[in-house]
Amino acid sequence: MINWRRDSCGRRDLLRATLLAPIGVASAGLGSAWAQPAAPAALACAGASPAETEGPYFKPQSPERTTLIEPGMAGTKLILTGYVLSAACKLIAGTLLDFWHADEHGAYDNAGYRLRGHQFTDEQGHYVLETILPGVYTGRTRHIHVKVQPQGGRLLTTQLYFPDEPRNTRDSLFQPKLLIALRSDPMAKLGRFDFVVA
Repeated sequence: MINWRRDSCGRRDLLRATLLAPIGVASAGLGSAWAQPAAPAALACAGASPAETEGPYFKPQSPERTTLIEPGMAGTKLILTGYVLSAACKLIAGTLLDFWHADEHGAYDNAGYRLRGHQFTDEQGHYVLETILPGVYTGRTRHIHVKVQPQGGRLLTTQLYFPDEPRNTRDSLFQPKLLIALRSDPMAKLGRFDFVVA
């Protein structure tokens, strides 16, 4: 069971201190990579984010952290950001988000917690995840697993997908509503996804 304790240092301070360091990218242009996006319009709350299977590789007790990148880790840097909202389009602070995904070769770490971690939304319901672009493996398209749970609320287990992936149309679990809005920056791939919970 994950405990709801928040880090004493703010997520923004932690991200400022660690952003891009493991891959050795220079700090120039950093602001655009981690800036908080505008809150979604009410239209974005039409319908809850679809649930999907947990899959065989979930591990409980992931470490609390906003960056999954570790020293020496290869791969294309990805910064994923967004909000958690209620069906009434209210931003939800303190929501648990537990992320896990394959490495750049499509392999999951089932012995430890590489590319696994949880965090909580800030006072504005906002989150930022620093990681790498997951690889693909046989039978699946590129994806990130996540569990989303507001304090005292229902758990949403789902998966996020990437646009323009050739395997999207052949993956039986793929849902367009779970596509990350993605753009490229000189330093990283920048993704946006807003979760709507019932």
